Amino acid sequence: MKAFVRETLERQRLRLHELDALLSAPDAVSDLDRFRKLTREHAETDQLVQTYQRFLQREADLRDARGMAQDSGSDPELADMAREEAQAAEAELEQLNLALQTLLLPKDDDEDRNAFLEIRAGTGGDEAALFAGDLARMYTRYAERQGWQVELISESPAELGGYKEVVLRMVGHNAFGHLRFESGGHRVQRVPVTESQGRIHTSACTVAVLPEPDEAQAVQINPAELRIDTFRASGAGGQHINKTDSAVRITHLPTGTVAECQDDRSQHRNKAKAMQVLLARLQDQERSQREAKAAATRKGLIGSGDRSDRIRTYNFPQGRATDHRINLTLYKLGAIMEGDLDELVQGLRMARGAELMNELEQASGEATRGALA
Repeated sequence: MKAFVRETLERQRLRLHELDALLSAPDAVSDLDRFRKLTREHAETDQLVQTYQRFLQREADLRDARGMAQDSGSDPELADMAREEAQAAEAELEQLNLALQTLLLPKDDDEDRNAFLEIRAGTGGDEAALFAGDLARMYTRYAERQGWQVELISESPAELGGYKEVVLRMVGHNAFGHLRFESGGHRVQRVPVTESQGRIHTSACTVAVLPEPDEAQAVQINPAELRIDTFRASGAGGQHINKTDSAVRITHLPTGTVAECQDDRSQHRNKAKAMQVLLARLQDQERSQREAKAAATRKGLIGSGDRSDRIRTYNFPQGRATDHRINLTLYKLGAIMEGDLDELVQGLRMARGAELMNELEQASGEATRGALA
């Protein structure tokens, strides 16, 4: 374990004692908002400290086992037992070390939120629209694997199938945290169904993943800056769809940002959902501006999730998917298109974790040098 990680964990042990005292104080519940924050911090810190204590225990077990293996002398059976215990302790210490580094990473306030997932067909015409449909299906299958609910917010179907644009709402634990690195340009290489000579074409779609806003912290919008239009929904939906102006489109006039919803028969509910999407898009614009300023001093491994970034290629003739940000290639494209995204998602999350841990180490080193100066 790196020295700065151990120092940080020791500080967290002291912080847990402070939190115990603060929460047991007679006036602890006088400020409910502060009490909730302290309770949440206590739960996170306690989990970290419990894991660290297990790490320290297994470190001691490893030392004892190695000492026993050396001191066993003429008792080969005891030496074998000690070596087995040492191997088990080393394996668990490796897992605990990784878990501790993960728990130490700065928490994104949006990590646990539901997510809006937007897919838009790019270059490639009809084939790009078909690919957009394939991506929507892929993410829907992934959501089902995670036990999430998927809601269709709006869609613009293409003539030959697929979508010109589709917006899905992913409802479930840590939805944004799992999908956040899917934002960017997705490229497909395959023979389109419309290709008569068997030539491979390259098409593209853009994906944007936005956290569902917290109503208490959402961007404040002046109603006078909104234009609200109603229209008849397109696509499947039966007779009602063609007879009622239930679909809603909301335009934020200062930025030109547009959101719409046509999923529900109720105009009122469609308006509420469209407003959620609009708030998410405006919040994402603010987030992107903040991250652009932070990225001016460094280039992140994962990138900002800019939709112009080409992040992944799906090559059907070779049966592979390649994520260009972490140089990960998987030869199981069929399973991936059926929603088996675990290796990609975990690879991206681990790469981001390593990047953040490196930043923490650098910050710790700078603070130490500053204290010694």
